[in-house]
Amino acid sequence: MSNSMAQANLDRLAAQHAQNIIRRLVDEDKDGNKRAEKELKKVASSADNTVTKALGVLQENGVYACFLYLKAKEKDNGDVVIKEMLKLLNSLGFEWGLPTNDKGEVDTRAEVVLKYVTEKVTVDLERLLLAKETLEKMLIYARYGAKARG
Repeated sequence: MSNSMAQANLDRLAAQHAQNIIRRLVDEDKDGNKRAEKELKKVASSADNTVTKALGVLQENGVYACFLYLKAKEKDNGDVVIKEMLKLLNSLGFEWGLPTNDKGEVDTRAEVVLKYVTEKVTVDLERLLLAKETLEKMLIYARYGAKARG
């Protein structure tokens, strides 16, 4: 493992990325504006639903299946969660990088994300298990964050 990995606080990384999911799915609208109080309960419930289902798929079927599920079933919420999952994986210090588009933004297109997971994340079993554990922690934190907002 790299020195940056040894120094990384995985719990802190998971919490930070979970907070980003909640901020983007619950606290802000698509334009980044703060949501009205009356909207919070509905969007928090939707975020909780998305994250809970993704967590279940991750635990039962693995990392690849989780990304596939989010792309196939969760559409807008899924892309937000995928983006944070990718950013968390990039923070682990394995020098996997991020899949980006021509504008330098994280690319969440299905074919790009699934190729990235296959070629980078699932190659080494030890790293895959660490990635899965850290993603699980992030999704658990996001789930409780959504419940706290609702």
